Amino acid sequence: MNHPLKRMMFSSVELFCLVAEYESFSKAALHAGVSPAAVSRSIARLEKHLATPLFVRTTRQVRLTAQGKIYFDECKQALNQILEAEQQLKNQTQQPFGLIRISVPTPYGHYRILPLLAKFSQQYPSIKVDVQLTNKNVDFIAEGYDLAIRGRHFADSNLIARQLEQAELIVVASPEYLKQFGTPQSLEDLQHHQCIQFVLPSTGKNVPWLFTTNQQIIEYQSAGNIRCLDDILGTVTLAKHSAGLLQTYRFIVENELKNGDLIEVLTEFSGTSRPFSLVYPSKKHESFHIRVFIDFLLKELKS
Repeated sequence: MNHPLKRMMFSSVELFCLVAEYESFSKAALHAGVSPAAVSRSIARLEKHLATPLFVRTTRQVRLTAQGKIYFDECKQALNQILEAEQQLKNQTQQPFGLIRISVPTPYGHYRILPLLAKFSQQYPSIKVDVQLTNKNVDFIAEGYDLAIRGRHFADSNLIARQLEQAELIVVASPEYLKQFGTPQSLEDLQHHQCIQFVLPSTGKNVPWLFTTNQQIIEYQSAGNIRCLDDILGTVTLAKHSAGLLQTYRFIVENELKNGDLIEVLTEFSGTSRPFSLVYPSKKHESFHIRVFIDFLLKELKS
């Protein structure tokens, strides 16, 4: 079978990519462990096969032609896929290893991610995890993160998003606050109460409260004298010390509800939630140790 791939020498393609990266025949030859003449002959054979020049050569510089740039981009991708395939085969018998850097919102980190890391580390002792706890969105490329967890809906075509859960929202207050100011019975009653605010770092605006009424979800712009910036856990501390009503995630205040430090109110308007998703650049999941971590989080948080 006269398949086109049989006529191509992968070594020539690899040498071509090295010359393109180093912009030098001699440096590519040094890296490959062959002579500069061997590299030159290999590139010449490749250009003859493709019937197009791949490099512009001068006495001081080697640079890609326009056609060479297109060919290089495709070849680089193909070679990376071959390396990844080889790595996947090796991974079947090897323990994953490497460093993972993940950025997590403060509440989700404390109550969902950090409690799981001991178990993950026991299962995969050769993987190291750096966790940043912040409520600000990160720049994956500039800041060097592999993964991030984000709350709320977002649209970014350059990122893959895997939903971890829909986190239930509830309204709570301390028993002392309710004894002093009364328990709200309707959404209209909220205008007579102090409502603790959280300022969303990405917008600088108060996060609207969500309620279900008449089988529809509505946004309610509550008001209060105290706002919390950056750290959403600060709003829970305020609520426990009778600063006002608070809408927050149930998973954050489960213990306070059990021991009576906080009381849930407006239950007939509950049933709303916000999503938390694991997001990452499309290429990141190809690394075995990162893929293992992604699968672990999805399994644990959806169970």
